[in-house]
Amino acid sequence: QGGGSAVIDMENMDDTSGSSFEDMGEMHQRMKEEEEEEAEGEAGAGEEEDGEFLGMKGLRGQLGRQVADQMWQGGKRQASKAFSLYANIDILRPYFDVEPVQVRARLLESMIPVKMINFPQKIAGELYGPLMLVFTLVAILLHGMKTSDTIIREGTLMGTAIGTCFGYWLGVSSFMYFLAYLCNAQITMVQMLSLLGYGLFGHCITLFVTYNIHFHSLFYIFWLVVGGLSTLRMVAVLVSRTVGHTQRLILCGTLAALHMLFLLYLHFAYHKVVEGILDTLEGPNMPPFQRVARDVPVVSSAVLNTTAKAIALTL
Repeated sequence: QGGGSAVIDMENMDDTSGSSFEDMGEMHQRMKEEEEEEAEGEAGAGEEEDGEFLGMKGLRGQLGRQVADQMWQGGKRQASKAFSLYANIDILRPYFDVEPVQVRARLLESMIPVKMINFPQKIAGELYGPLMLVFTLVAILLHGMKTSDTIIREGTLMGTAIGTCFGYWLGVSSFMYFLAYLCNAQITMVQMLSLLGYGLFGHCITLFVTYNIHFHSLFYIFWLVVGGLSTLRMVAVLVSRTVGHTQRLILCGTLAALHMLFLLYLHFAYHKVVEGILDTLEGPNMPPFQRVARDVPVVSSAVLNTTAKAIALTL
């Protein structure tokens, strides 16, 4: 029995040892399969990552195109809105919405200097009156060119007159607005355009009278009285809106000098400058070509007589 039990134990041991070897083989095989599956999984994950990377690149490209398209559309809308804004006449309506009675009152007020300069004086924020005064000054300059016997060649001088008047109005207004900004004056660009435009009313009166009545003494009287009153009106308004003696002196002195000198230029030098420009562009005034009978010299007549006699003798 003892031997039989030993044999059974050996058989059991052999069975267990065989099963353990088989288990080791299965485990080894299983580990290989797991490694292969892991390798395949890593390869699949790498492909998925590549696909995701390419997908992200494509998504970013689409987002970039959408953002660029949105920026383009936004810029296009802003540009069209800006053009429609400038093309819309409604934005200019408040600056020209004025009654003729108000324009007449402001024309009269432009010749009366204000006395109260302790508080800011009111300035009309409209451009209808100043614009009409600039066109009136253009017409007066053209009238003065005709009354001064200026020869007009190849068209009228309207372009030169418009350039001079509008150049002074817009240019001096912009310069004075910049100077007022530096001097800390309380005035806007529209108010400066209105103030300087109504200040041209004195220039229109002075030039209209002196172009028809040619007396230098009369011009100087109108220059001092009429032009001086309109200049004093503008200076008083600027003084009331400026703080500081130095700033007032710089701003008002510059405006008064420019305004009064412009009137002197229009009366004395404008016609000569325009004539010089026309002579430069078109050449000097040349009389039209005419055919004039010339006298035959004595020598040529003698030669003709001798030639005729020789022909007669030969015949």
